[in-house]
Amino acid sequence: MVSGFLEGLFNRQLDPAWAWSIDKVSGILLLVVGVLISLAFILLADRKIWAAVQMRKGPNVVGPFGLLQSFADFFKFVFKEIVVPAGADKFLFLLAPLISFILAFAAWIVVPVADGWAIANINVGIMYLFAISSLGVYGIIIGGWASNSKYPFLGSLRSAAQMVSYEVSIGFIIITVILLSGSMNIGEIVNSQKGGLTQWHAFAFPTIFVMFPMFVMFFISALAETNRPPFDLPEAESELVAGYQVEYSSTPYLLFMIAEYTNIVLMCALLALLFLGGWSSPIAGFVEIPFLWFALKTLAMFFLFALVKAIVPRYRYDQLMRLGWKIFLPTSLVAVAAIGWYATFVAHPEIGGQ
Repeated sequence: MVSGFLEGLFNRQLDPAWAWSIDKVSGILLLVVGVLISLAFILLADRKIWAAVQMRKGPNVVGPFGLLQSFADFFKFVFKEIVVPAGADKFLFLLAPLISFILAFAAWIVVPVADGWAIANINVGIMYLFAISSLGVYGIIIGGWASNSKYPFLGSLRSAAQMVSYEVSIGFIIITVILLSGSMNIGEIVNSQKGGLTQWHAFAFPTIFVMFPMFVMFFISALAETNRPPFDLPEAESELVAGYQVEYSSTPYLLFMIAEYTNIVLMCALLALLFLGGWSSPIAGFVEIPFLWFALKTLAMFFLFALVKAIVPRYRYDQLMRLGWKIFLPTSLVAVAAIGWYATFVAHPEIGGQ
């Protein structure tokens, strides 16, 4: 890659440590740029789908078919003046969106977009993702507190409670996937689903009766985890004006928005990787175009995210908490027990007999 180019350029052998570092840095830059450009068009698709549901055209002026609208919005935010409220803690006020932005991209380091295509192919990739997503709430809490205003503070508290509540059920759902695949390496989880649609965790028989509901619950929990409608209670304009980001403008607001959409696409990617076979073809023996299949499945999940935003009315906060603690948590616990029994006594009876 880049190291090979430099070797030819200087006609000498690079030190292995330098070659490794250059490859990693170039991979990270490629990842960040690729995700940012993808987000521009995903945001446009989100607005277009919402408009279509409401029988509107959506953005259609800036560039052909409105394709440059997201880039126009980006430059608009970048060149606006940064306004910091007089009573705010300036350092923390500006640090909060940066924390959210960095953590959102840090999670993508272990996400493979094809077999072996990951910045860090670690054996505990799932644990790393869970840890980074747990830290993401700090950016929102700090932003709400540093704004020195009641509405942002209430919004940040809602977000903390909401994210913690649904991380619990997401964690138990992921345990069912780990039990079936026998690994916490995301690449190995995907490879365990090879063989077509009937081998995917969401549709494999006989576990489909447990895993398909887990797939649906993961989808709903992902909506809550990313503050996505109908669970956008931390930024509910009918109650909190705009929630934790009401005092933000210009680039800090843009960083919050990029972090939010980066996390949304990450959840869509996880749905594809953990339940829908990742980069594997839906038909066994069909043409394998790894990155294309992964991208199509991720976009299909995002399409569902966008439809839910346009169709489902917002929940009340007590309904949101009740759904997470009284329905999703006990259901996911039962699913862990059922899949644990299946993995021990049916899928691997040699282990159960020991």
